Amino acid sequence: MKKFKRYTVTSALPYANGPVHIGHLAGVYIPADIYVRYLRGKGKDVVFIGGSDEHGVPISIKAKKEGVTPQDIVDKYHGIIKKSFEEFGISFDVYSRTTSETHHKTASEFFKKLYKDGKFVEKTSEQYFDEEAQQFLADRYIIGTCPHCSNENAYGDQCESCGTTLSPMDLINPKSTLSGSMPIKKETKHWYLPLDQYEEFFKKWILEDHKEWKANVYGQCKSWLDSGLHPRAVSRDLNWGVPVPVDGAEGKVLYVWFDAPIGYISNTIEWAEENGKDWKAYWQDEETKLVHFIGKDNIVFHCLIFPAMLKAHGDYILPDNVPGNEFLNLENDKISTSRNWAVWLHEYLVEFPGKEDVLRYVLASNMPETKDNDFTWKDFQARNNNELVAILGNFVNRSVVLTQKYYQGVIPALGELSDYDKEAVEELASYKEKIEKSLENYRFREALKDAMCLARLGNKYLADTEPWKIAKVDPKRVETIMNICLQITANLTIGFEPFLPFTTKKIRQILNIETFAWDQLGSTELLKAGHTINKPFLLFEKIEDAEIEAQVNKLVETKKAQAAEKEAAPAKEEINFDDFTKLDIRTGTILEAEKVPKTKKLLKLLVDTGIDKRVVVSGIAESYKPEDIIGKKISILINLAPRKIKGIESQGMILMAENNEGELGFVACEKDFPAGSEIR
Repeated sequence: MKKFKRYTVTSALPYANGPVHIGHLAGVYIPADIYVRYLRGKGKDVVFIGGSDEHGVPISIKAKKEGVTPQDIVDKYHGIIKKSFEEFGISFDVYSRTTSETHHKTASEFFKKLYKDGKFVEKTSEQYFDEEAQQFLADRYIIGTCPHCSNENAYGDQCESCGTTLSPMDLINPKSTLSGSMPIKKETKHWYLPLDQYEEFFKKWILEDHKEWKANVYGQCKSWLDSGLHPRAVSRDLNWGVPVPVDGAEGKVLYVWFDAPIGYISNTIEWAEENGKDWKAYWQDEETKLVHFIGKDNIVFHCLIFPAMLKAHGDYILPDNVPGNEFLNLENDKISTSRNWAVWLHEYLVEFPGKEDVLRYVLASNMPETKDNDFTWKDFQARNNNELVAILGNFVNRSVVLTQKYYQGVIPALGELSDYDKEAVEELASYKEKIEKSLENYRFREALKDAMCLARLGNKYLADTEPWKIAKVDPKRVETIMNICLQITANLTIGFEPFLPFTTKKIRQILNIETFAWDQLGSTELLKAGHTINKPFLLFEKIEDAEIEAQVNKLVETKKAQAAEKEAAPAKEEINFDDFTKLDIRTGTILEAEKVPKTKKLLKLLVDTGIDKRVVVSGIAESYKPEDIIGKKISILINLAPRKIKGIESQGMILMAENNEGELGFVACEKDFPAGSEIR
């Protein structure tokens, strides 16, 4: 394994059009903070970069809806996000923003370098233009009918009903969301990064040289490379962002996907200037390890697109690892900011004061490292009460209380060790390598589990030796027992420091000690005999049912409010009987089902229609798992003209019902009729 002189660690820049929620924390910020705290404990030269992503269309749309400027929006949420991170203990070395002067300058210079070196391809194309608003329309400013599923409110970049990625030109009856009018096509010029020119490089760099990357990251990269890369626009027609710094580019800004990752660099520059450092050492020195912490929706940007930008520039190192996580759900439902289905960090900090580490522990224990996981308030309560209170807090409190009782808070000397003592000491020493190996390989759940085993070890040792039973008959033995218990307690401040920084600070306060180095983990000489500790106080407190019920009820009310806002969809325009008879709807049976690569909502189904067996692509992946619907009886429109969806020819449409909460359900025959039965 290569040894590095320094580390640059980035975490995905949160988008400044809303606060941070637990999905962001579990997916990106807690794992990044754990890793950085571990490196600092090892004495490594590390810079931890954070910041707000403040450009792009969604912010423009939000500002327009609220009747304020985009700057007003980002100022508001940048402040909320930054304050929340600080209070929660995410230990950034710098947390800046992409509207800063330094960022605009850095992004402009980066673009100009690539432009000067001929790394871009210029293309003139037709794009939609709103004559009333007198501006080109970004994809999200256009809605129309999806050509794949007939959803009448599909966006110009994606249909949120079937999950298909779209181009505005794909939409049927497109309309501008700015004026409501039908836009015209107008020529415009943009610059593109030719990703296809880097395909062979990526196939070697990722598929051959980085097989150690997490399977979900490696697999997504391979899928994109197998499908072939295409040029990607780095500019767009918009008035909010970093202006394209070349002549003839008036009214154009850098595309947010291009400008945002440069924010890592510009934020590092700000940090370096404030701290007398050379920023280039952290981005342009081969002895620096660059690690990006991201969620799975950002894998392609950080593994393919940003590295292509860095390679095109020529002066930068590439990431050594991109440990992307999957998604965290909430109470068995996908977290949704638009539906307010989330646990917001800034609200949690108010409603659970002093319990920062409880949330850190629960989210780290349930981190979606290899698959989507679920957060529930009942699990939150159980982990607090059964693990933090009953194991970690209990051991520390008992050890300190007994020390106060028998020795007035003065640490006793370590006497002769019994065989059982030696076993406990050997086990204590073994955890350093286990935890370290897990952290180095970005297995944070496993590392936290082993850290908790240190507390379990202490509890078991104390319960087995029962010093309170022999205090009067064998005081020397009790001294040894209590010395070992206190040494284990001191070790907890090292093992838990990356995970529970507020708690380890409290334990150090009780033990009256300073911070230990990571490499001291496992030592039984952390505390000297004769050292005086302070009186104990509880590290954690039980969370009662009423507190959990309040949070669950809050979510229930959220769903009720959402349902109340939604009304049944209005009836469509009247048709005659002849129109209806043209529809050939049959009963069918699903024989096979699989996910469509690079989509969130699409499943590829093989359906027995009674007439034939045909492939149908359906946007139901968020409601049904492929393995759960094999053999399912369904209704299918079989005379719909075939159409290609993500390169797959779909021959029909599955009939689904949708409730106010966006959940889908199959429309099926009540009786067990054979496949091919007509529905009329």
